[in-house]
Amino acid sequence: METARIAQVLDEMGTILEVRGENPFRCRAYHNAAQALGGLPGDLTEMIADGSLADVPGIGETLYAKIVQLATTGRLPAYDQLRAETPPGLLALLRVPGIGPKKIKALREALHIQSLADLRAAAEAGQIAKVKGFGAKTEANILEGIGFLETTGNRILQNEALAIAAPILEFVRGRRGVVRAEACGSLRRRAETIGDIDVLFSSDDPAAVLDEFVKLPQVAKILGHGGTKASVLLPAFKTGQFVQCDVRGVADDQFAFALHYFTGSKAHNIAMRKRALARGLSLNEYALAGVKDETKRVECRDEAELFRALDLQYIPPEIREDSGEFEAAEAGTLPRLIEPGDLTGTFHCHTDWSDGDATLAEMAEGARSRGMRYLGIGDHSKSLAMARGLTVDRVRDQWKAIDALNAGYAGEFRVFKGTECDILADGSLDFPDDVLDGFDYVVASVHSRFKMSRAEMTDRIIKAVSHPRVTMLGHPTGRLLLARAPYEVDLDAVIEAAAEHGTMIEINASPYRLDMDAVHCRRASEKGVTIVINPDAHSVAGLDDLAFGVSLARRAWLTKDDVLNTAPVDRVASRLEELRRRG
Repeated sequence: METARIAQVLDEMGTILEVRGENPFRCRAYHNAAQALGGLPGDLTEMIADGSLADVPGIGETLYAKIVQLATTGRLPAYDQLRAETPPGLLALLRVPGIGPKKIKALREALHIQSLADLRAAAEAGQIAKVKGFGAKTEANILEGIGFLETTGNRILQNEALAIAAPILEFVRGRRGVVRAEACGSLRRRAETIGDIDVLFSSDDPAAVLDEFVKLPQVAKILGHGGTKASVLLPAFKTGQFVQCDVRGVADDQFAFALHYFTGSKAHNIAMRKRALARGLSLNEYALAGVKDETKRVECRDEAELFRALDLQYIPPEIREDSGEFEAAEAGTLPRLIEPGDLTGTFHCHTDWSDGDATLAEMAEGARSRGMRYLGIGDHSKSLAMARGLTVDRVRDQWKAIDALNAGYAGEFRVFKGTECDILADGSLDFPDDVLDGFDYVVASVHSRFKMSRAEMTDRIIKAVSHPRVTMLGHPTGRLLLARAPYEVDLDAVIEAAAEHGTMIEINASPYRLDMDAVHCRRASEKGVTIVINPDAHSVAGLDDLAFGVSLARRAWLTKDDVLNTAPVDRVASRLEELRRRG
């Protein structure tokens, strides 16, 4: 079993134990072990073999044994037993905004709630408001949260979809006779959220591969099983849902056509078929052939050859939405989209000075080990007390700590002094100007009063991005994917204001946010706004979320020149200094 999957299993076990009201220290041990796996300094298999895994902080003797068992056998009886003892709908309650394990435990004990249907019925009957620690406002929020979930459908986040798909792909690629295999659909296009997981492979004997696939231990239910396709339900660990996974097999000479077709999008595929017809060709998921004579087939080894056959540049999966890619590909003007390796550093990262898990030094070393040349610290400002926001005195203490850290690096790496400064209700900032002057950069974000009117919220954010000390706007809509809707705001007006004042806007790369979306990101870039890809990392492992931000930037047609943090550190420092001198 892969490391990411093992971490998910341990994290889920900790959550189930919390819901059951088990010892908090035991629950936390599972969560800590899962987090430790996410930041391992080496390969898990090698660390088990040489015994170094036992020395990793956060992994005790009991959990070490469970990790080894999962890594070597792919199964853990203790986990299977926990799942069997847990009502199927219980973990789904965690998807409701504002409902955590402790509240679920209280509702189970008071009202015997076991599912979303039970929760809705109790809220509509006014029963939840009567439970100690809840009240009418919480009950109303629960009903609102359930309604929001119903609008999102049975979708999962991109990071969870990748974690589910990875072992399936690894398994399929390892079967005898498989030539190649890829994930398709919205996952390959890196959509913000994912419905079904689609996997395509080529083989002379797909039936044999599918026979083995449906026997995998993670398959919860077989929906269909034929000679070229199998459909199953797989568990989505964090939400308690089940996700449909369709695995298809084709002959290798059909693979390029099938990969293109099953990647989509639907609008892109329709446009491709029309283009083929205009050239006297018929395109489907298996071939490109003559309309009048289907025996006249155009052989395509890969998608690049398929696009060339229709007089197009290769179109990357992320921009296959029929949103201008055909015109650009025909003219040969498709941009070279940004790639993960283009990033030279990042900003908006939290440490244990506020609500992060790692120290300044640990975050800096985490960035260095990932090939970055600089890191922008952005701990919370004083008003966000629940996140241990920094007072002015603590800010000055942190500056001294950063100066000491930079002195030790002697120019080989740089830590930028920053803050994630709250945008207050009236649009003013949480720190006075004389304090803001001391930061290398300021990311301004909304963390409160989400239910303001559209006009009020727009004015609030425009006032902030117009402030000469604000370098960049953080998570512009405040959304949490599949958990919290964006607040009402005229984002186009905000973009116009940012462009006017030279303020950057971030792509918040956290897979829970991916904010701003690709449509507005592309629009902002076209208006001349510089984009910054930030992970909003609260741990060293959180730095890896930058990959999700790069995928979003690719969906927005961005190149490395559109993004601040692809430049060398000296140019980044110069740009930040220019912005500090505004006004």
